Amino acid sequence: MRGAPAGRPAKARLPPGYAAALRRSVRVTVSAAAGFYLFLYGFDSAVAATYALFAAVAMAGLSHIPGTGRQRAATLLPAVPACLLLITLGTWLSVRTWSAVLGMLVVGFVLAFVAVGGPRPAGAGPGLQLMYILPSFPPYAPGSLGERLAGATVGLVLLVLAEAFLLPDRTEGAPYRERAARAADAAARCAEGLLSPPYVLDGDALRSVREVSESLRSSRVPEADRPAGPGLRERALAHTGLAARTLLGRLASLSGGPAAGGTVTDVLRAVRDTSVETAARLRGGNPAGEARARLTEARHAVASGPDLGDPPAVLRSHAAVLEVADAALAMSTAAELAVRGRAAAPTAAPGRFWYARMRAPHLWWRRLSGHTRQRSVFFQNAVRLALALAAARLIAGVDTLPHGFWMLLATLTLTRTTARQTRGTVRVALTGTLVGAVVVAVLLASVGTDTVVYAAALPPLMLIAFTLGPVKGVGWAQAMFTLVVALVFAQLAPATWRLAEFRLLDVLAGSAVGIVFGLLAWPRGAHDELRRSMALMLRCAAETVVATTAQVAVGGARTPSGTAPGHGSLQHALVMAEAAYAQYASEPAERKGPDAAQDWQATLISGHHVLWGADRLLVPPEPLVVPPLPREPAAAATRIGDRVAACMLLVSQRLDPGPDPPGAPVELRATAAGEVSRDPPGAPRLYYATAEWLGSLRADLERIVGPPSQARVEEPR
Repeated sequence: MRGAPAGRPAKARLPPGYAAALRRSVRVTVSAAAGFYLFLYGFDSAVAATYALFAAVAMAGLSHIPGTGRQRAATLLPAVPACLLLITLGTWLSVRTWSAVLGMLVVGFVLAFVAVGGPRPAGAGPGLQLMYILPSFPPYAPGSLGERLAGATVGLVLLVLAEAFLLPDRTEGAPYRERAARAADAAARCAEGLLSPPYVLDGDALRSVREVSESLRSSRVPEADRPAGPGLRERALAHTGLAARTLLGRLASLSGGPAAGGTVTDVLRAVRDTSVETAARLRGGNPAGEARARLTEARHAVASGPDLGDPPAVLRSHAAVLEVADAALAMSTAAELAVRGRAAAPTAAPGRFWYARMRAPHLWWRRLSGHTRQRSVFFQNAVRLALALAAARLIAGVDTLPHGFWMLLATLTLTRTTARQTRGTVRVALTGTLVGAVVVAVLLASVGTDTVVYAAALPPLMLIAFTLGPVKGVGWAQAMFTLVVALVFAQLAPATWRLAEFRLLDVLAGSAVGIVFGLLAWPRGAHDELRRSMALMLRCAAETVVATTAQVAVGGARTPSGTAPGHGSLQHALVMAEAAYAQYASEPAERKGPDAAQDWQATLISGHHVLWGADRLLVPPEPLVVPPLPREPAAAATRIGDRVAACMLLVSQRLDPGPDPPGAPVELRATAAGEVSRDPPGAPRLYYATAEWLGSLRADLERIVGPPSQARVEEPR
């Protein structure tokens, strides 16, 4: 290791994680302490001082809004009116225990359920919950509402200013739009490579494709940059990333395949130019869209060209390049929607881009209503937390616990999505609270009522608490927070060592409530729901595959976009599976056995490929009536579709956590691939397009089940 240059001392560096935690701690401490001291010692208002401090602590110290300081400030600013509304509601409902409990049940559910809106609303949820919890306890004092609102407003405004301007954070990694632009650049390079001799991608190019594609996975993207919201632009940006990953995979599969020539060359050139155009648009440029228009024309020329006795190898290459063109068009259209919003809606196909013409309230309603079902993990989490908070509020009200809101705060902060995780968290938290309570008891007994000591010690203690807590874990956080609240309340009113006793008892009671409801309500979190939702999604995909191949075989009128067989049920199953995967990825890695190596992302992508392929085959631009396939190609397409669907059902059975343990790993033999290689006589282009789609689905299934060396189960015959 190289030392520092002679005569120049080495710079001291904080360990990883401490620097960011220290910056956030400074912002919380400055905003909370400034509001607290301003009202307590400047205006002699203990009520306003309390709300100024806890508003800042709730929305920054207890919430986990992702992103840089400025990104958090942008989230906090529109949340200020919601905080004031919750304080008003909690103040008026605290008149009776039953009204406060009922309000806690409703408010707790709503604020937890808003997590369907993405990482930022989910991160703000705990802080917003505390904004209702704090005023929902006696004394019933509506006359102090003005002071409460004034204190909270000042605390929140100070916090927004601190997040925006104090110790700015560095952006970690590239934004999602830039990642998608890099994927488009990589696609352009791949298309260019396939246009030049020897018409294959070398090992370096394939490794680059894999790296760029992996960078778009949600687990590799910082929470603040994930396009997970229900809005048009966020949906379109997520769609862009998915289409880019699909395009890269399709281009990589062409390596060693079709040689450039004729219409295939025209399509690949248009794919290259469209990818360059997409990257420019994502980086803020304003390309005219000519490349996408050329790609549309080239794709149409390949898809609708007459069957003039072309050999099967040529028709198969045409089908493969149509898969590439389709993915490139989807990427380009989604990117334009992500950048221009509703202004780009006329260019979007109404089926695949169903959200393009919807306004924000409608899109939010679609997201919320789609998760108001028992199988939604967002619904499960909201019910679990709302019931736990309402029970804690009832116990605190009936027993008239001193500082009862600490009990609800413990329930809020210590309840996790799995019973095992809650038990482990509570054990560590109680240990930390006990240590903190002992220190508080000694401190209060020694100092007595000398508020000057508490006032001087509070800011440095807050700085330490909000630095160590996020880095060292929940035990340290509870110990340090116990000290912080003790110093706060010791300045608000004379306090004895019994304040530490109340704090410990409240945390113990709140933890017990969290454990009980963690055991009663979906104790395994997203584990079983993930397997169940993925299995259901694959069953819906199998039904769509069978229905699509059957309809392709018999022909008929063009299917309206978005109404292909099984389209609606598969789309909803995908939404549920994506939500379960998002929660599963956020839970601690306690995974052994099949879950440890399962590629859930590949499972989700296979569902999207089924939807896209079904729409592409059943919603052609021309003609209005699709002719039926000849007898032998129709029988072959139906047979291959049935086999692929049967493989999907096998994988689904393996994933579904029924009464029996997951089945043995599945090996998907190349039977259907053999069927494709035996080209039926007189097969038209539509047959090869169908066979190529089914072949890509088989490749998706191979990625789901892993290498053949890890699994052996016969494919159904």
